[in-house]
Amino acid sequence: MASQTILVVEDDDGLRLSLRDYLVTHGHQVLVASDGVGAIQHLIDSSVSVIVTDYRMDLLGGDYWVRFLERFCSETPVYIISGFLPPDIEVPFPVLTKPFDYGELERRISKEGGAEPT
Repeated sequence: MASQTILVVEDDDGLRLSLRDYLVTHGHQVLVASDGVGAIQHLIDSSVSVIVTDYRMDLLGGDYWVRFLERFCSETPVYIISGFLPPDIEVPFPVLTKPFDYGELERRISKEGGAEPT
C-alpha cells in the first residue's frame, strides 16, 4: 500500500482524531481540520492525495464547501462523511453515512485512483 496524504475535515473532535489515528496506523500521512477554512489552509500549504470531509460544519460547510471542492479540487478524490444529509441534496462525491466503517473508507482510499464512482 502506498502512503497517501489524507486531509480529514470534521468538526466532531472525537471522530476527527480517531479517524486520523486509524489512517496513520494504516500507513497514511494525515492532516486534520475542523472546518472548511482550516482545510483550505492545508490545501494551500500541502500536497493532498485524498480529502475526507464532513458535509455539515459551522464554518464553511455544506453546499458552499462541496462547490469549492468540486471547482478547486476536481483532481483530488473526495469522500463525504455525514450523519445528516437530506435525500434531496445531490453530492458529486461518494458519501459514507455516519457511523461508517473506517476499514471500508481505508479500502476505498487505498484503491488505485482513489475515489470510486457513486
